[in-house]
Amino acid sequence: MRAPTIRDVAERAGVSKSLVSLVLRGSDQVRPEKRDAVLRAARELGYRPNAAARSLSEQRTRTVGVLLNDLRNPWFVDLLDGLNSLLHANGLQMLLADARLNRRTGQDPADPLLDLRVDGLVVVGTLPDPAALGGVAERIPVVLAGSREPAPPGVDVVAGDDERGARLVAEHLIGLGHRRIAHIAGYGAVGELRRRSFEATMRRHGLVERAVVEPSDMTEEGGYRTTVRLLSRPERPTAVFAVNDIAAIGVLSAAEELGLRVPRDLSVVGYDNTSIARLRHVWLTTVDNTSHEVGRRAARCLLERFEGAGGAGRIQLATPTLEIRGSTATAP
Repeated sequence: MRAPTIRDVAERAGVSKSLVSLVLRGSDQVRPEKRDAVLRAARELGYRPNAAARSLSEQRTRTVGVLLNDLRNPWFVDLLDGLNSLLHANGLQMLLADARLNRRTGQDPADPLLDLRVDGLVVVGTLPDPAALGGVAERIPVVLAGSREPAPPGVDVVAGDDERGARLVAEHLIGLGHRRIAHIAGYGAVGELRRRSFEATMRRHGLVERAVVEPSDMTEEGGYRTTVRLLSRPERPTAVFAVNDIAAIGVLSAAEELGLRVPRDLSVVGYDNTSIARLRHVWLTTVDNTSHEVGRRAARCLLERFEGAGGAGRIQLATPTLEIRGSTATAP
């Protein structure tokens, strides 16, 4: 059997082809009873619009490319939910690509999405060379979400306020009486901002000499290895602030292996408030950097660019909060 066409829908609904086209495009110039008749006819016939043909006629695909730095990071889940909810409400679909996988295969990370003629691009997380997006931004709107790297001209940046978030952590631990506090740092601008804010807060409280900063790769294994080194020191820290929740899970594993109880012997704080941190047997104190709100703001920036908003790129920072759970307590 042949697939139903727009002509079949028009005949079933008793309207013209042009009116069916208006309904399918979501026009508000159609009377409700006509719209209902068209949608009912399309549903009864099993009609599905030809997306490729529509893209050719409208000169747009109604798709947004989303380039993730690492699909394995659970922090992206809430951000993508916020991003997709607003895009979907505006008739746009997301297409995902893994930047890390593309780099391994020698591709420019954005190439697969550009080949599909996406209308815009959202880059989530830290890319090694965000300046390379400058050429892309000259062709389609680009937004960086969750990254604080320097952006090319015309590219909007939406992220959490990492300096404020790290300061909340340090103040919380100092308020609990901790003095020997270690920070497992990350890489990129986000890692640098969190590290600098941690050190500045410790300095304001006269504790910078007792602060320890150890670099890591922001993975669970990296958090584990770094914590084993930290807890082997003659004067081990009484609290560890990990750059993200994944690294904090490595901290918890190392503490358990070394016979330390959290939070009685060691307080642990993560960052991102991922679903992992909210698991009951983990119940991790962490920074909620409002990733869902970051996603929605990134979508809003993209929609505004679609509507013709030009000019220099903007930086929007969402305000984080500290979620105090069961992994922190008064210093031993």
